[in-house]
Amino acid sequence: MAVEAHIGVLADAAASLSPQFELDLRRMAAAIAPLVEILEARFVRVLNQAGHDKQRKAALCAITAGGAARMIHGGRQLDDFLEEVQYRGRRLAKLGLAPADVVFALGQYDELLNAELRKRKDLADDTLARTRSQLHFLVVVALNTAFYQVREAESRAFYELFRVEVESTSLNQMLARFIEILSVFTNSNASRVYLPDGHSKRWVNVAVQPEGEPAGELEVAPLTKRMLAKPRCFQIDEGTAPLCVDAVWASQFQTCWSIPFKSEGALRGVMQFFFAKHYDWLPRELDLLLAAAERCWLAAEKARLLEDLSLREEQVRRLASHMVEVEESERRRISRELHDEAGQSLLCVRLQLELIEHELPDSAKTVRQRLTEARDLTEHTILEIRRLIAALSPAILEQMGLAAALRQLVGRFRRLHPAEVQLHLPRVIDLPKKVEIIVYRLVQEIFNNIAKYSLASGVNLWMESVDGYLKLHVEDDGVGFDVREAFSRRECYGLSGIRERVALLGGALAVSSKPRAASQSDGPGLHVEEDLSFAGRIGIDRPGTAISIELPINTTAAQVDGEM
Repeated sequence: MAVEAHIGVLADAAASLSPQFELDLRRMAAAIAPLVEILEARFVRVLNQAGHDKQRKAALCAITAGGAARMIHGGRQLDDFLEEVQYRGRRLAKLGLAPADVVFALGQYDELLNAELRKRKDLADDTLARTRSQLHFLVVVALNTAFYQVREAESRAFYELFRVEVESTSLNQMLARFIEILSVFTNSNASRVYLPDGHSKRWVNVAVQPEGEPAGELEVAPLTKRMLAKPRCFQIDEGTAPLCVDAVWASQFQTCWSIPFKSEGALRGVMQFFFAKHYDWLPRELDLLLAAAERCWLAAEKARLLEDLSLREEQVRRLASHMVEVEESERRRISRELHDEAGQSLLCVRLQLELIEHELPDSAKTVRQRLTEARDLTEHTILEIRRLIAALSPAILEQMGLAAALRQLVGRFRRLHPAEVQLHLPRVIDLPKKVEIIVYRLVQEIFNNIAKYSLASGVNLWMESVDGYLKLHVEDDGVGFDVREAFSRRECYGLSGIRERVALLGGALAVSSKPRAASQSDGPGLHVEEDLSFAGRIGIDRPGTAISIELPINTTAAQVDGEM
């Protein structure tokens, strides 16, 4: 609520207390006005004994019954006094005085006033006492409102700083929003954030209010740096102008608040607020700015680390992309060499063995039998090499697409393993070729793990494209395993390879497995990266393993096409 609205509410409350209140208030002011200077001098002595400084004493004296009498007797209105109370109340809040301490000080003033009134019988009447009581009520309400406004402004500033810290996507964006929030809090006319650029003497203004001014590098002398290592509030003149990091600003304003960023005792930067008039900070304002500077610097360090980490992750992802391309290229090279060199050589060997076998006399039965065995072994080796060539670089994937390649992969699995496989694929799978290769490798690795370890009698594979995501789900009713332990093993290359390929495409992987020997109370296995629901499925309620993969199709296509 605005200050004017609070004043109006208080004035309405004052008017409603008594129809005669305004008249009684002026009579009270006329009665007390001759006593104000004497009472104020005594009150100041009491405040000195309590340890209050000059600013606190001035604010407390202004909101007493004597302060009200001085203003109203001088022709001012009640609204004017209540506005003064709120202004002084906000200053007292910023000076670090608690509401209870203010009320206690006002009580001490009332005791001094009562003692003086008892000496003057003509002033000790019930009307005066009732008017003072009503005025005291309004003062307390106004003070509570003022303290609430200050605390609300502080809380709002810290909340906004926290929100910016969470929502900002870059260091410069975060610093710009930070200085914008603190400029509103301080009511400054302009402000800037300066950070070293890595050079021993030059700093860069990385955030500025009002916006629009270009960033630039400024040279800061070592002596100036040492002076800026402490918070400073100074009037800008010839002697203090060098403390303004940007000398141009020193000529435009009268006051500067300088708050350092410090880490491990060293100066890491500074934020400066400029005012068009003489304006000293108050203790709570300084405390909040120091706390905000600490939070700002920690957030800046965090943002910088996150940016560095993001850069490193991008480098790792690009390297991983390159390694995938290198791996596929190497697979194709090996498959070509197997086909062109080893495969053709073995075909020649088989042909030569067959020719030798036909040229042998009928009497060489033993030799013919051995040649037949060697030819059969060679034929088997040729078939194995063809299988390896197909696994290394499936031509059908290049020629007919992912769906056909997966059907071929499942067909081979069925021929080599007794497990029954159910395959569910969408009618159309429209993916970039390089993405198809990675998806094919994921399914290939999953089926290799099933063949090696699961002892499954049934395997189900679903693939679908929904809402911009390619969803792949594979489950088997095998022996299951401890997912946490499997991922923690360094030699567990199968699952780790799947996880890395999924991460490369910006997808999500969930693995759930329940060993056959586990009891029903063991609960679900570990979920990796994204916890998807498998309630009532294999890997949760029944022994076996379920692997679910989600890949963002649009971003995946852009990433892989641009990087691989």
